[in-house]
Amino acid sequence: MTIAETIQQSIQKALESLNISDVSFVVEHPSDLDHGDYATNVALAASKSTQKNPREVAEMIVNEIKKQVIPEISDITIAGPGFINFTLAPEFFNQSIAEILDHEKDFGNVSAHAGKKILVEHSSPNLFKPFHIGHMMNNAIGESLTRLMQSSGADVTTMSFPSDISLGIAKAVVTATEYYPDQESWNNFISMPDGFKDILISMGHWYVSGTAKYENDESFQLKVKDATNKLFNKIPSRELEVYEFCKKINIEYFEEITKQLGSHFDSYIYESESGEVGKKIVLEHTPSIFTESEGAIVYIPDESKKNLNTSVFINSQGNPTYDAKDLGLLSMKFEIHHPDVSVFVTDHEQIPHFNIVLDAAEKIHPEWKEKSIHVPHGRMSFKGQKMSSRLGGVPLAADMIDAVSEEVSEASAERDIDEKTKSDIAIAAIKFSILRAKPGMNINFDPETSLSFEGDSGPYLQYTHARIQTLIEKGKEQGINSELKSGVEVSELEKIMYRFPEVVELAITEYAPNYIVTYLLEVARSFNSFYGSHKIIDTDNREVSAHRIAIARSAQIIIKNGLWMLGINAPDRM
Repeated sequence: MTIAETIQQSIQKALESLNISDVSFVVEHPSDLDHGDYATNVALAASKSTQKNPREVAEMIVNEIKKQVIPEISDITIAGPGFINFTLAPEFFNQSIAEILDHEKDFGNVSAHAGKKILVEHSSPNLFKPFHIGHMMNNAIGESLTRLMQSSGADVTTMSFPSDISLGIAKAVVTATEYYPDQESWNNFISMPDGFKDILISMGHWYVSGTAKYENDESFQLKVKDATNKLFNKIPSRELEVYEFCKKINIEYFEEITKQLGSHFDSYIYESESGEVGKKIVLEHTPSIFTESEGAIVYIPDESKKNLNTSVFINSQGNPTYDAKDLGLLSMKFEIHHPDVSVFVTDHEQIPHFNIVLDAAEKIHPEWKEKSIHVPHGRMSFKGQKMSSRLGGVPLAADMIDAVSEEVSEASAERDIDEKTKSDIAIAAIKFSILRAKPGMNINFDPETSLSFEGDSGPYLQYTHARIQTLIEKGKEQGINSELKSGVEVSELEKIMYRFPEVVELAITEYAPNYIVTYLLEVARSFNSFYGSHKIIDTDNREVSAHRIAIARSAQIIIKNGLWMLGINAPDRM
């Protein structure tokens, strides 16, 4: 039982003793540490039912709690109109530091999803659109959620849902065959010295160009219709050859870049697979759930759901749309993986689409909607002409990492940092900027602030971790190792660090890594303040020095564990 739960339980016992029932209250941390370590509004909430002044109720509750002997609590006071503040005993903080040191890399893990099977779907690219910064945002959030779910005790499976077949892809393929109309010209193109990246960029151009040409060119439309049939049915042809080659190249790039970002995937389900499953489901539930309309099959939501619009699931050509593909994906997820919770991450613009799909899915299998959690993300833009001009419109993720790595080199010219660490810092800066935002919010990436070793940034957390490592090593050189000592004044840092599991629990419950980001910044600021006001390595007072090193080591553990949950490496040297 956590100390917060202990306090909650003690309040409930006090209410029972006073015959006060049906009171809803909260126990939380005051914004000002001078007001104690926990506070509750229970007296204000109970004043209505008791018809007494809140302070009077507070005094009654405090008297009852004091009868319960709770060694972790050293003081209980009443503030303002009737808030009750709890101050924890110094021994509690010593014990919490000991717990951090004992559990080390497991500290922060909770049991919120113990025994559950959780499926996390993220980083699902269009295989004719190179992995760009939008995918990178998706990856950062998805990877962090994956690690948070692992920290919750769940059995986690990760998967990606690449778009490998669509009208848009058919347009891109036909465009490619027009650019390279024969085998010789195609072979020359794919064998260029820097062909890998050129092919990736070209795929994006073909996609955009094909989409534009399709609007007004009837002969092109006929070619695309023919190509769509060949791709859906895997009919041997130049279109199929181009398609399969480009699909292979983009999957290779996808696996390479996501590995660099610290991700791996246990499973892939492709749209070409889910589309057939979705089409079958739609046909099986027509006309009971879906309706034929002008040669297509559509879903018409109930009249009560004014926010949902009629949507096409199978078009007039008999092909499944994105709606049917995602319906098929839902079916395959639950049939293959049997998750208790299925989390999926997408751009926030997909919210209306998934509202439709999940509404239809609920009528087929209620658990498909009940067990699905949609986590949306916003878009990324760039602050500063330098970054914007360097990256252009929608840059590849690799270009973004390279550009930010160059910024790292410039910002750390006086530091001895190896190339691997520079890449770690660049990725930390990008991921941190993404994850500090609430789910669904847009972000504006600013290289100057995002790469600061002294501001609210990923590199700042990494630097704090490395600084502590240097301190620990200096202590060892002086023969001073971490060892707790009783009777030492409790620091602000200690009053923050024990909260880490609470924050992790909140981030897991809300599917929101930004809580971890905010907390880690608080820990880092508090440590650096502690570092500035205390002599950590003091050979004249070795016992106190050993105690302070223990506190510093605890902060390092929390920063490292928290960064891991964010998908960010914690270097020992910077």
